[in-house]
Amino acid sequence: MHTARRRPRTGTHLLALDVCTAAVMTAVYVVLASQDASDGLPRFSGPWWLGWLVAVGVGGPLAVRRPWPLPVLAVVVGATTAATLLDITRDPYLATALAAYAVASVEPVRRASAGLVGALVVSAAAVVIGEAVITPAGPWSEAIGTAAFVWLVVGAAWTAGRVARAREARAVQRDRRLLEEALAEERLRIARELHDIVSHSLSVIVVKAAVANHVADDRPQETRDSVRAIERTGREALTEMRRALGVLRGGSAAHHRREPGPAQTAPPPVLADLPDLVRRAEQAGVRIELRTPPTVDLDLDLDQGTELTVYRIVQEALTNVVKHAGAGTHCQVTIAVDARGEVTIEVVDDGAGNTIPSGSAELQGGHGLLGMRERVTVHGGTLTIGPRPDGGFALLARLPPEPPHSTAAGRYERSR
Repeated sequence: MHTARRRPRTGTHLLALDVCTAAVMTAVYVVLASQDASDGLPRFSGPWWLGWLVAVGVGGPLAVRRPWPLPVLAVVVGATTAATLLDITRDPYLATALAAYAVASVEPVRRASAGLVGALVVSAAAVVIGEAVITPAGPWSEAIGTAAFVWLVVGAAWTAGRVARAREARAVQRDRRLLEEALAEERLRIARELHDIVSHSLSVIVVKAAVANHVADDRPQETRDSVRAIERTGREALTEMRRALGVLRGGSAAHHRREPGPAQTAPPPVLADLPDLVRRAEQAGVRIELRTPPTVDLDLDLDQGTELTVYRIVQEALTNVVKHAGAGTHCQVTIAVDARGEVTIEVVDDGAGNTIPSGSAELQGGHGLLGMRERVTVHGGTLTIGPRPDGGFALLARLPPEPPHSTAAGRYERSR
């Protein structure tokens, strides 16, 4: 399978490191080219400028080994071969190893393998010819041993480059997967928010519209009250939708234009907003009692995510009461927090309408109930929904005191 060339990392610190490496390697070869032959060993005897030119060819290209790995490898191998044949040095080809590492870590496997094979063949030939033919310093076995050592150094560097490339590729894939999961969860969260807003508001609007239509001729004042309730509910729903959609627009051009409006200023609903939610639901003819024990009020010390979850669960439960229980139903909403911080939400009604059976199979058909199940699951809690033995419907949700931070968005942020 063809693998594209990976875009090299060329940060300032990496560039500075490569420049320093190139300078050090060039200086080393300049020193080696300037040595005399007083110790009896084969030494470079050509003009000084040639030795300096070879030194620059060996070390200089390393400064740009990441942006142009293959050209750098070709130049370095050629210059190091010249240094070997000119008796400047027969070192273990450290410059070639550094260039081979860059090739392996950047180029796809075919081009990286071709570069490695070329470097190994040329370096081995240069070492064997230099030590055994041009200026013999020992038997052929020593030349072959030196060539094998060069292969070991260059091959190890190339292998390290492939390992680094594979590790970075896995990290990129992991980050991409976590980002996709985070985006999917965010889309699901926004979908749940919009469903809760639209479902609750439209349920109230439909009930009030039916009332207005029924009494339009005989009781005009009640008709006007219903129409005003419809208008108020519609405006509140629009405000909540702007806020929810503002999450999507936060990083877009609208954010840079600093457009004013509820999408930027309105905070997410919290427990203190429950009385308003109850008031809107009561406009549909349902009598609702909101209970909080004496030890608990609506200014609980809960995190924003938990408060939003509690609010949306109550909202969806009241929506179902309005839609299925019928007018005149009495509903009781109880919210409690124990000493450990566990939140309990209980919503019961005495309606005799079309109740929704409990059970996971039925939950798959209703987005509202499924959304509640998903919200509770995210916090590691439990949800029980079903008809009451003596009539009506009951919902019981429990949220643990410390919800586990296991969302994909959290995993993605921690992985970076």
